[in-house]
Amino acid sequence: MPKLPGIHHQDAVRVFAKLGYRIARQSGHIVMSNGATRLIIPRGNPINSMTMGHIAKAAKLTPEQFRELL
Repeated sequence: MPKLPGIHHQDAVRVFAKLGYRIARQSGHIVMSNGATRLIIPRGNPINSMTMGHIAKAAKLTPEQFRELL
């Protein structure tokens, strides 16, 4: 599986918002939900590429689909 780039947490929030995820709550991490799936995004700059890959996989996105949404 090709790696995803390490990106800023605000860019990750923007990508998942395009897919219908909404911010449920914020603190040290940002929790986003679409009603069925919950994603936890750390407030990092940048978010580690391995972590970003796991978050995208939880949202059922391939690395290519994620890159297109950036």
